[in-house]
Amino acid sequence: MSNIRRILMSSCIALALAPFSASAETALVYVTNSAGDDIDVINPLTNKVVQTLPIIGAHGVNFSPDGSRVYVSNEATSTLDVFEQKTGKLLKKITLSNHPNNIAVAKDGRIVVGIARGTGALDIIDPVKLEVSKTIPTHGRLHNCYTSKDGNTAICGSVQTGVFTAFDLKTETIAWEHKFDHGVRPMTIEHNADGSPKRVFVQMAAYDGFAVLDFKTHEETARIKLPDLKTGVDMDPGRDDAPSHGIGVSPDGKQLWVTSIPQNAVFVYNLADLKLTDTIKLPDLQLAGRRLGGAVANWVTFTPDGQIYIANSGLRSVTAINMATKKISAVVPVGEVPKRINTLVMR
Repeated sequence: MSNIRRILMSSCIALALAPFSASAETALVYVTNSAGDDIDVINPLTNKVVQTLPIIGAHGVNFSPDGSRVYVSNEATSTLDVFEQKTGKLLKKITLSNHPNNIAVAKDGRIVVGIARGTGALDIIDPVKLEVSKTIPTHGRLHNCYTSKDGNTAICGSVQTGVFTAFDLKTETIAWEHKFDHGVRPMTIEHNADGSPKRVFVQMAAYDGFAVLDFKTHEETARIKLPDLKTGVDMDPGRDDAPSHGIGVSPDGKQLWVTSIPQNAVFVYNLADLKLTDTIKLPDLQLAGRRLGGAVANWVTFTPDGQIYIANSGLRSVTAINMATKKISAVVPVGEVPKRINTLVMR
């Protein structure tokens, strides 16, 4: 453990045990440490860890619409763990139909959980009763799930089968599917003015780039390979299967940000024409006698103050980038192998 990490850990122990109020902040960034025993919470105004939630097996993290609860899919116990946001107190462990991966929250508060074991399914959790209200079988185990701004749609993907599934949340049924020639990994939605999905940008297994899926026609309209920066990053077989594993549409709806592990960079595309506009190199790990290790960039999230945060799974840290200047503003130490990352905006 680095000295910086020790200092942060010691300063956060008391915070993890004491009530924490975020009323004075505009947002908080939650980071699930996939090989650790906690979730780190970053204040984007100071880029400091201000709270930790104790949990082993954390995968995805999301929030109730009013911000009072934090939901975490727990791979160790096959549960959805519900925390009180202010105190960090565990309120309930909701038993799921099987082993979960990522989660999303609909506008009306329902939680959707991708089930990544058995034949695959989508669990829907009632936010009042805090129990599974419906399980929808799917064509393949689900990895990542998202909901539309209007609250009418959920989308999920299967790494196992390459099937993209769109769900109608009004009827809680499968609306349509699309089969990719690669497994489906992280995605992000471009929305219409009414909050309905317009396009979905899809990262895929063993492909360093993304596909563009038109939500109205259900057809793939483009596939974009990321530039080869010839970094020499050391790629093991696991990383080769998920080279590009973080993607997000900027809050203003004008840019698409895409991470790449082999390029050790994040690429910025103009959403209107999907032309590359910027390339930002990420921190790297240099060891004597070894090739460049890279940050192992994964998931991304945005904050209202104009920053994007990227989980560095290989560096036990999160990179904060000023979206206007395209400059790194901070590298924040967190726990072991940070991956999923999300922003709670206080309203």
